[in-house]
Amino acid sequence: MMKQTVCLIGRPNVGKSTIFNRLIKENKSIVLDTPGVTRDRIYGDVEYKNKTFLLIDTGGIEEGNDNWNKDILAQATLAIEEADIIVFVVDGKEEISSSDIKIRDILMKTNKKVIVAVNKIDNEKRNELIYNFYELGFPIVLPISASHNLGFTELLNTITEEFKEQEEIEDYHLKFCFIGRPNVGKSSLINALLNEERVIVSEFAGTTRDATDTTFTYQGEEYIAIDTAGMRKKGRIYENIEKYSLLRSLKAIDRSDVCVLVISAEEGILEHDKHILSYALDAGKGIVIAVNKWDTIKNPDQEIKNWKKNLESHFMFASYANVVFLSAVTKKRMHTLMPAIIASYENNRKVIKTSVLNNVIIDAVAMHEPPSYKGKRLKIYFVNQTDSKPPKFTFQVNNKGLVHFSYERYLENKIRENFDLTGTPIILKFKNKKED
Repeated sequence: MMKQTVCLIGRPNVGKSTIFNRLIKENKSIVLDTPGVTRDRIYGDVEYKNKTFLLIDTGGIEEGNDNWNKDILAQATLAIEEADIIVFVVDGKEEISSSDIKIRDILMKTNKKVIVAVNKIDNEKRNELIYNFYELGFPIVLPISASHNLGFTELLNTITEEFKEQEEIEDYHLKFCFIGRPNVGKSSLINALLNEERVIVSEFAGTTRDATDTTFTYQGEEYIAIDTAGMRKKGRIYENIEKYSLLRSLKAIDRSDVCVLVISAEEGILEHDKHILSYALDAGKGIVIAVNKWDTIKNPDQEIKNWKKNLESHFMFASYANVVFLSAVTKKRMHTLMPAIIASYENNRKVIKTSVLNNVIIDAVAMHEPPSYKGKRLKIYFVNQTDSKPPKFTFQVNNKGLVHFSYERYLENKIRENFDLTGTPIILKFKNKKED
């Protein structure tokens, strides 16, 4: 089921970025007292009561005709178009301003659910101040304080109250998306898979703007390939439409089972490739790294060894990824792509028998005991798989505070050594024996 999308809208310095950071539980948005600090949209996932939604932070909208304000308004408008629910943030310490009215007029035309969040309401005595904001014309007005963490339970309940609790309908089509920098050959790979020119391919970077779904048959089974716009560095995103494309790419990742990171063999591995892959890893998707334009390599047999070493060095955090080397232009080694995608998909959904899993962990602990800390040593009582997509393993221990990151990595390696989990991230969770 697709994640709902919620965006924060308001004029500068009303506390949108602080609210954003509270909701995603990390300091991702820059928070300063200076108005207009947040210019580009920023994205994050929010989890609340087993419900997840995508949250968008936007720059402050205010009266003015300069290019800065026009750019922010364009970005906010795109965020509003993509959003299912809009949180209109206003300053509870001030009167309704002309900028608030301007935003109100924009939101009234959307016919979407709008929640007016009156920020900076720090105590009960000031609750009566929110009634002034009913003049904006929206029925839902809530007092909150981002700096004091007040009112967020009611805000989250109001945001998620209409989210459907229905079970996800099983879609037996494996969906995979191509992600990567502009002009690495994502659209060409889809065309090579289909043996037809169904997706527009151009020598100019940035031809693909929206995520494009294509259904095709491979060995008698139907699959859905999703092409996405090239993800540029934030500092290099100039056009409003390209910022809009980033959101579409994130949504494509969300609804895919496997993400294929496409790297150009001509350009090599860049730092931004790691950043792009992190989107897919954070979403828990199956992972394939496809080195495209392999036809441009002069000594492929020798170079493939060098590339494998480079990939291992640059992507140590995803050393389990399936890797293929191919050429969309000549179709050389294209036969390696679909088996890698299918393997990542199957391993991402894999379920391991509890008794076998515990035997592996018992042997691992016997071979290498956890280190002691201040006379105390970690004890593992039981482990079982508690989720899939990606596989999640929960360890019952005497004290989860004794879990050292190096020992956690050791346990993950032992699990991977004994079970084929190539192409998928896995999650290890530790909880105390009596903990719910």
